[in-house]
Amino acid sequence: MGNLIDLRRSLSREGALICFNGSFSHSIIEELGKAVKHYLESQDLQKGATMDVFSVYIEATQNVRNYSTRADLAACGRSEAAEGIIVIGREGERHVVSSGNYVLSSDGPALAERLNRLQGLDKAGLKALYKEQMRRELPPGSQGAGLGLIDMARKASEPLEFSLTPDGVGLLFFSLRVVI
Repeated sequence: MGNLIDLRRSLSREGALICFNGSFSHSIIEELGKAVKHYLESQDLQKGATMDVFSVYIEATQNVRNYSTRADLAACGRSEAAEGIIVIGREGERHVVSSGNYVLSSDGPALAERLNRLQGLDKAGLKALYKEQMRRELPPGSQGAGLGLIDMARKASEPLEFSLTPDGVGLLFFSLRVVI
């Protein structure tokens, strides 16, 4: 597995406070969520900041879980496609929630389009889009109302950052960074 002290030093250098890498079951999200909430409460942050970081953590882990359990992604036959990563860190006075997971290459363009649109909206535009999305009817087979990315963008102190990195065999690794 390598040298854990080097891994720890690297995570510390990057400002990582909490990190999980692996399969995101409902129980893992719940238990890690308890630890995240407890940690944030111990940091003497304003209640609003604590709730924003926790809310973004929940949205990000739900996105990772929803993608990693999709049947079409599982059909690729690669075990790492069912795994993801979440990191909560600090940069000065700000918190950063970063997440990553595999998506199908065919999902990349629509995901990038959605995120690019969110990056171009101010707080009022994000609020209007959120309300508009709330009124929409859910498509059949949908795993949610499509509010997660919008909600994260609303809580962020700067535009969402993302990347879609090809893995060379039909998947993309989707990385999302939310600064709160």
